[in-house]
Amino acid sequence: MIVKTVSPSEAQELMNNGSTLIDIREPAEFLREHVPGAHSFPLSDIVLGKSIKNLPIQHPVIFHCLAGSRTTQNAEALVRAAAPVPVLLLSGGINAWKSANLPTVEDKKQPLPIMRQVQIAAGTLILIGILMGYTIDTSLFLLSGFVGAGLLFAGISGWCGMAILLSNMPWNRIKK
Repeated sequence: MIVKTVSPSEAQELMNNGSTLIDIREPAEFLREHVPGAHSFPLSDIVLGKSIKNLPIQHPVIFHCLAGSRTTQNAEALVRAAAPVPVLLLSGGINAWKSANLPTVEDKKQPLPIMRQVQIAAGTLILIGILMGYTIDTSLFLLSGFVGAGLLFAGISGWCGMAILLSNMPWNRIKK
């Protein structure tokens, strides 16, 4: 199935003419930064079969994510969720929108996306393991190996214990 993509400037023009922009990123990502006028409807809800019909839909519907990968990979599910309304995908997602110098609403009080937190935590633990392995005891290199093995397991299985742990931390409670 091929779904037509639109550039950020085309999407903005379509929105000015009544089209609906739907952000399929997770709620925390949306709250941290989103396109003005966009509606949040996470991909996780769409994959579960929920319909976007409760949103104020205008023709056509434009879906977007961070960089365009999630919308492209899930185009078929997005078309089903919006049927019978025509579906377009924002090429390059919100990253392309920002690169085109179009406005976003940003709330830096909201937590960083979980995967960025995982990258920060994993990188920090790996660096600590290396530094401690060189300065204190070579067995501390195992910390870096353990974190690397966890990242490998997360990539293969799709289950990330560090992401689950971080998502339950107090700073990741959504601030309304």
